Parts: sequence; C-alpha cells; structure tokens
Amino acid sequence: MGRGRRPRPARLGEKLRTVRDISGLSQNGMLRHLGLDDELTREEWSAYERGVREPSLLTLLRCARAIGVSMDVLVDDTLELPDK
Repeated sequence: MGRGRRPRPARLGEKLRTVRDISGLSQNGMLRHLGLDDELTREEWSAYERGVREPSLLTLLRCARAIGVSMDVLVDDTLELPDK
C-alpha cells in the first residue's frame, strides 16, 4: 500500500530550464538534441520545466549527460549546476 506522495525535488524544473538555456535550445530543439522528439511533446517538456510533471530517470540521465554533470546535480536541490 502507498504511503502518500513521495518527496519531489523542488528545483528540478528550474534546473531543466537552465540546462536548456545553457544549450541555447528551444523546447522542441532540446527534445531533438536529447533524441526524445519521437517520445515527448513540447507540452510535456514544458510541464517538466514548470514542475508540474517529473521526467523519467532515463530522460534525466540524457539531460545530465548533455551538459556533462551527474544526475545528482539535477535532482539534489542543494547542488548547483555549473556555469557554462
């Protein structure tokens, strides 16, 4: 049985937006860059950035690799993204 909602990273959406901004891409461009344009829509990516939805672990891994950081940097609210 479930015990309620699991904790969610408060800054994940902000960090995903920052990753996209660092990459200089539109939301659709980010999906193409990550090879997710056949799996996700721009609206779904927007929901990730706004913190309405959470991406899958594999999507987070692709984002982290795109900017050369480990996934914990994206997920851990106490860690900052590198300046690029």
